[in-house]
Amino acid sequence: MSTEPTESPEDIEARHKAKMQKHKAAVDQRIAKADTDTGVLLVMTGPGKGKSSSGFGMVARALGHGMRVGVVQFIKGAIATGEERFYRRFPEEVAYHVTGEGFTWETQNRARDVERAEAGWQLARGLLRDPAVGLVLLDELNIVLSHDYLDTATVLDDIAARPSGQHVVVTGRGAPQALIELANTVSEVKVVKHAFKQGIRAQPGLEF
Repeated sequence: MSTEPTESPEDIEARHKAKMQKHKAAVDQRIAKADTDTGVLLVMTGPGKGKSSSGFGMVARALGHGMRVGVVQFIKGAIATGEERFYRRFPEEVAYHVTGEGFTWETQNRARDVERAEAGWQLARGLLRDPAVGLVLLDELNIVLSHDYLDTATVLDDIAARPSGQHVVVTGRGAPQALIELANTVSEVKVVKHAFKQGIRAQPGLEF
């Protein structure tokens, strides 16, 4: 039988409080150093599920803060998504554009894919030049760039030249290194498990 004294609830609480106080001091110090307000370029990439979902979550946040939002969806378009059906209810707050015609393995027409990507970028460029737009979501743009449907340097120049307070969110797997280097925040979504590999088809409200 152990003869070591048992820690009392009061001791556990005191130790926890001291640990949290130390953690709070470190967090407060980092917050104090982050004193710049500016538009942020955020990239969501990787093979896992949730990149577009994250982007549209930020659209909801921006709207909650009274911002105007622009959305350009590349690649997608063959199926009406839940987010499109929802955000089109707010035409005064959200400029919503779908420029794709389906996944590349479905379209099987590179020339047409390039044409639609270029049309989409003209719309995106207009949003990126509008200081009244607080957030621009460029959904699946990474796939367009990885297939060389658009010139990456031109895209990055347009993003970099946007109004100083405008936020941009870029989604899609295969983000090019140049975009990652330009971005302020980059998150990579990995796969742990996916229902599709268990024979479960894409579900409305989850996948589209």
